[in-house]
Amino acid sequence: MGSIPPDAGPGAGGLTTTPPTCFRHPQRETWVSCVRCGRHACPDCLRSAAVGQQCVDCIRQANRGSRQATGRFGGRVSGTPLVTWALVGLNVAAYLVEIAYPRAINYGALVGQAYDPTLRENVGVAFGDLYRLISSAFLHDPPGSGLGILHIVFNMWALIVVGPAIERLLGWARFLAVYLVSALGGGVLFYLLASPAAGAFGASGAVFGLFGAWFVLSRRLRVDARMVIGLIVINLVISFTVPGIAWQAHIGGLVTGAALTAAYVYAPPRHRVPVQAGATLTLLALLALGVVLRDQALAQSVVIRF
Repeated sequence: MGSIPPDAGPGAGGLTTTPPTCFRHPQRETWVSCVRCGRHACPDCLRSAAVGQQCVDCIRQANRGSRQATGRFGGRVSGTPLVTWALVGLNVAAYLVEIAYPRAINYGALVGQAYDPTLRENVGVAFGDLYRLISSAFLHDPPGSGLGILHIVFNMWALIVVGPAIERLLGWARFLAVYLVSALGGGVLFYLLASPAAGAFGASGAVFGLFGAWFVLSRRLRVDARMVIGLIVINLVISFTVPGIAWQAHIGGLVTGAALTAAYVYAPPRHRVPVQAGATLTLLALLALGVVLRDQALAQSVVIRF
């Protein structure tokens, strides 16, 4: 018994068979179909599966119903430390702004309460410039001032060294929270302890927060923590011996980062998200209380030059 070829026309027994086309590209002829939905699809619209091939629509629909892998402490698993590199990019971009517009430091540095002769106005957290508690963490010594370019080079080197591993363990959201809350914790302690007219800036508070996070993670995972302990000790010695370094921000960032990370990694699995969120909000509330108390203490003080 003979068969009729696919392209047979009326001359072959009067039968006509039209080749099927791709459901996404009607102009493309194809005899291959998806093993799930049965629709014909061209090679560009098919993906290899365990059995046969599936169309991109079926694969997309299956992915929507599957749960994304999570890390040990609740964060989403990611092989690429996107937040770490984004933070490095923000710091470098801010540094380029400083070089192009030197007054950026006057607008963003952490100051408690002072008169800035350059801006010809009162500046500081006590005057409502709360943003300085965070903006200062993205500013560094410009070339020819203080440590110069070494300031940002060291901080970004430290961020690149410890950031990716911590981000993979905590997930990007928790990692970002540790970084920013540590920066805020360092700024608040500087505001509480330093002279009102003293100025500070740099990512060191946030970096010390990552050092604290690294130490806590090492203890939680029961791995050798001697390297991070040595790194913390060396940097603390530098903080207290080298003039012009805001040791208050370093201590504040270290304690804040360690405390928040401890809450993240020791939270009970059954109530992990509520405990972690509650710990973050509680820590932010304590930092806000510190700012309010310092504001009240400076309310009657004399404003001096920055």
